[in-house]
Amino acid sequence: MAGATVSRTPHFALHQLPLAVDASPASPAFVVADVWMGALVPKRWAKRAVTRNAIKRQIYAVSADFEPSLPQAAHVVRLRSTFDRTKFVSAKSEALRLAVRAELQQLFARIAKPTTGGDGRQGHTA
Repeated sequence: MAGATVSRTPHFALHQLPLAVDASPASPAFVVADVWMGALVPKRWAKRAVTRNAIKRQIYAVSADFEPSLPQAAHVVRLRSTFDRTKFVSAKSEALRLAVRAELQQLFARIAKPTTGGDGRQGHTA
């Protein structure tokens, strides 16, 4: 959470911390420059474990779609507010899954750099 908040949606925040690569043998910590992803889904905002796990699965699935267009850094997606339990009664409902996925795609699209497809056009295919 030491990194800056680079994107927000009504329910999520995306934090990013650039990775420092130190290849010296004397360095105790060698960090590989890559896209690292973490998920933080507190009980405060998702009471049931099944809901927290479903949201984490969506975070990792959507981030994998956007990984080629994300900067090489450590990223943490944090749930920052609850999804209305009167609107999404079941933790495993299709409506909740689609709402979470749409919001996560919006979150990642804000920081993703455009990629060039095989046909020369720019854009993200997610």
